[in-house]
Amino acid sequence: MLKLFLTLQWKSFIRSASFNKNLVFKILMGFAALYFIAVFSIMGAASYHIIEDQLQRNPLEVINEILIFYLVADLVMRYLLQKMPVVNIKPLLPLPFSKSRIVHFSLWKTVLSFFNIIHAFFFIPFTIVLLVEGYPPVQALAWLAMVAFLIYANNFINVFLNDVDAIFYTVLLIVAALGLLTFYGIVDISVYTAPAFMAVYEQPLWLIIPALICLSLYVIAFRYFKARLYLDAGLSAKQKEVHSEDLSWLDRFGSLSVFLKNDIKLIKRNKRSRTTVLMSLAFIFYGLLFFTGGIEVYEGPVWRIFAGLFVTGGFLFSFGQFVPSWDSSYYPLMMSQNIRYRDYLNSKWWLIVIATILTTVIASFYLYWGLEVYLAIVVSAIYNIGVNAHIVLWGGAYVKTPIDLTSNKKAFGDKQAFNAKTLLLTLPKLLLPLGLYAAGHYTQGPDLGYIFVALAGVLGFVFKEKVFDIITRVYKTEKYKTLHAYKQKN
Repeated sequence: MLKLFLTLQWKSFIRSASFNKNLVFKILMGFAALYFIAVFSIMGAASYHIIEDQLQRNPLEVINEILIFYLVADLVMRYLLQKMPVVNIKPLLPLPFSKSRIVHFSLWKTVLSFFNIIHAFFFIPFTIVLLVEGYPPVQALAWLAMVAFLIYANNFINVFLNDVDAIFYTVLLIVAALGLLTFYGIVDISVYTAPAFMAVYEQPLWLIIPALICLSLYVIAFRYFKARLYLDAGLSAKQKEVHSEDLSWLDRFGSLSVFLKNDIKLIKRNKRSRTTVLMSLAFIFYGLLFFTGGIEVYEGPVWRIFAGLFVTGGFLFSFGQFVPSWDSSYYPLMMSQNIRYRDYLNSKWWLIVIATILTTVIASFYLYWGLEVYLAIVVSAIYNIGVNAHIVLWGGAYVKTPIDLTSNKKAFGDKQAFNAKTLLLTLPKLLLPLGLYAAGHYTQGPDLGYIFVALAGVLGFVFKEKVFDIITRVYKTEKYKTLHAYKQKN
């Protein structure tokens, strides 16, 4: 049965409309995987002696102290990058396949994910070094098995993160709270977790606890998805209350108000767009890495502009780069109506501008670190409005990836969003403002650098109509390619 499922998945891959693109991408990913395998293997083999020589401590104790942070980082990277397995159940349900087998196959696809296997190339060499150094084999192998169970527990938690909103927000809140408590030195969570991890090494019978946690998560995931394995799952939902939305305040934008109202409703009512907006708010705190002096390498003056671009441009980069993909489900219908491309693009631009202004106001707490820090944020916001808002809309014409609004999948991007044209447009988004600031800073001082960056944003705003003429022509040129791409299912 497993062989039959694998055969069906292989045929689905080679017969898909995007087979050539996927093949090239998977080959490139294969080289990247080999690189990370080599890096993890070297780190795993060398970390024991590095810790022993540099820190003069027991390497296993040090690894246990940082293991909790390693697992949290793994969970975050999984959510951002790991592709959840998809099985097309429509042709399978009428066939003599039990629902249990279909669900087991889907979950086991996650077990064989690269995000699970890559950890073995660090922890297996590290455990081998432990054995060579004279650690008891049974205890060392029990510790390795504990790490494996915890990594697979992360795997099944991530399955729920991508499908159940309540679990996603709960885990997000817990991780954020623990991160803040640790960052400010209020509570060091490793003080409690390190002894628990070490207890499994000292008494291998404790291995039953992480094993039961992993098994329980698998069983819960299996029962959850099996109960929802039917074609009309999610189609009928009980609606207890109906609320009307008064968006009449947008009427002041004239013909753009129709599109603005549609975008605001799209953001409020759909899982994918809500997640994107939530994650864009997280960019506001990205500046803490640069402005607090916590990381020495980020203390250069040019880094202030780099941080400011992301602090004020979280919505621009996360939401704006997928225009018009947000409307992919009804884009063909919209293109058959008597609407002006200019109005459509203007509405997206105003949405980005409003979001950028709001995030700039929220980021005013950076005044705590000095007026110059907040000045860098304000100048970056001007550049985002005047230049980057145009560029992301321009680049959107070349991003032909339909978006599933009901899923959190790929909430941080998609491989098809990156191509030669979009990468080329990335240069003025990031490198140009850094170059402008550096040119002013290293000739006359930081004030001239801020003036250069702000002036670029003001010029972009002044020549907005000319730029929109170009962008509109690009969208019209790419119109039918975009319509064709949105009809592709694979």
